[in-house]
Amino acid sequence: MSVLKKLEEKIQGLFESGFGRAFKSPVQPVELARKLVKEMEDNKVISVSRIYAPNEYTLFLAPEDATQFESYEENLKSDLADYLTEHARKEGYDLLSRPIVVMKTDEDLIVGEFGIATRMLSAPAPTAGEQILPVATQAPVAVPDIGGDMMGQTVVYRPRGSPEGTMAVSANEAREMGLTHEKITLSTGSGSYDVTKRVLLIGRSRQCDLTLEDSNISRRHAELRQRGNDYLIVDLDSTNGVEVNGKKVKTKTLQNGDVLTLGTTRVRFERQLC
Repeated sequence: MSVLKKLEEKIQGLFESGFGRAFKSPVQPVELARKLVKEMEDNKVISVSRIYAPNEYTLFLAPEDATQFESYEENLKSDLADYLTEHARKEGYDLLSRPIVVMKTDEDLIVGEFGIATRMLSAPAPTAGEQILPVATQAPVAVPDIGGDMMGQTVVYRPRGSPEGTMAVSANEAREMGLTHEKITLSTGSGSYDVTKRVLLIGRSRQCDLTLEDSNISRRHAELRQRGNDYLIVDLDSTNGVEVNGKKVKTKTLQNGDVLTLGTTRVRFERQLC
């Protein structure tokens, strides 16, 4: 039996043990493990002669799920980190350090939903006579410019068959199936942006999905999140906050025609059937 298979069975065992019988949660540890690996694959960076994988993974859980994992959270995070490490070794990816798994609570998520954000976290500076070795190769490397410590966008996973029908088809899938679909756009004075993702990062950084050239906007200012048939704007603890129709908000469900103010930039939220 492969090492990855053994680790996966160990992670699944956490849920099927006394912990799992006591806490009934739609989010199963083995599903977290598989989606973390998916995010590693989706966010790896190909350099000249190496492939670098993220080494920090932040899991965002619904309050109920976070509570249900509390009693074995440390064991679970350790096993998930082992699972990521073994996958990186198997695929020959370089890691700047052993993977770190962080768990946080997100009030916008419901039971069964979870989000994952990844980043390349710089390894600590070596002390005299030491070298920081990548996990996959165990050999010194010159680390390229791969985005510093900035966290990437949060990808939200939702269970199939959920009451909200959150596994909705994309616009492209809808067109291929001959279905009418809804078009979501964010419009500014300089143009409009078609929303095609369930989580859209907005800010001044060029790593954002929607980059706004405004010095009053934070690098990672806000996220537009799809939740069922609704779209929410979420302030990411930005310096100047987010306003919807002139009122400052932390989280707000948007209606067609709502005007967002980020810094000094106004963004109009529009949704229409096509």
